[in-house]
Formats: sequence, C-alpha cells, structure tokens
Amino acid sequence: MDLTVVAYVAYLLISVGLTVWVARTLSRNGKVFLADVLQGNEKLADAVNHLLVVGFYLVNFGFVALYLSQDDAVLDARRLFEALSVKLGVVLLVLGVMHLGNVYVLNKIRRRGVLERGQVPPVPPQGWTGPAKGGPAGPHGPNPWATPASGA
Repeated sequence: MDLTVVAYVAYLLISVGLTVWVARTLSRNGKVFLADVLQGNEKLADAVNHLLVVGFYLVNFGFVALYLSQDDAVLDARRLFEALSVKLGVVLLVLGVMHLGNVYVLNKIRRRGVLERGQVPPVPPQGWTGPAKGGPAGPHGPNPWATPASGA
C-alpha cells in the first residue's frame, strides 16, 4: 500500500477522533455554562448546546476534508510522520481557535445577561408621580422649551 494513502487514513482517523472528543467535552461541560447564560432555562440551553455542537462538527469536518490533500508523495516513514504532524498540528490549532471563539461569544452573552439581571429594580414601582403644579415653571425653574405662542 502506498504510504500517502496510509497518511490519509491516519490523518482522517486521528482528526475525526480528536474532533469528536473535543465536541463531546465542550458539549458536556458547556451545558452548565449555557444554563447560566440563559438564566436557568435548561431546555433552551440543551437546544443551543446541540446547535453549537452541530456547527462545530460542520466547520471542523469541512476543514479536515479540505486540508486532506497532500502535494508531495510520502516515500518513507519519516515523511509520513512529518506530514501527519503538520496536518494534525493545524487541525489542533483550528480546534483550539474554534473553542476559544465559542467561549468568547458565550462569555459576552453571559456578561450581558448578568448586567441585565442587575438592572432590575429591587422594589417594584408603587405609584405614579404627576407633573409639578404651578404652570410651565417646574421645580427647576421656567420651562426652556415653552414658547410664548404656546401660552407658556
């Protein structure tokens, strides 16, 4: 069997295995994070988690498939390992960048959710305050937007 074909098979097996392992790890550990981001909505967190995993698979398997081709023939075991190390190194870097991108986006969403939760008033409104009495001049002096034509 040609060593180039062996390199292709080894590259595909290792790349697919790494991608599946990373996706499962991110999915399992990301559920808790997503539940916090989505304020405890477990059903929505599971749906978003599943969509993120599908997108992760599509992007990474697409990259692995596009990066499969080998320009030079692999003639000996040394070149086989060199070709595999370059290809797998690039795949690992892409997996790492994808992971960091996911964490960055989710952290931005989480921070926005924390800020929104912090903006809830501690006590609900208890009444309504009407306009100040005494005509166009309010409590802070005359109304600067009142014009003589408007009767103010």
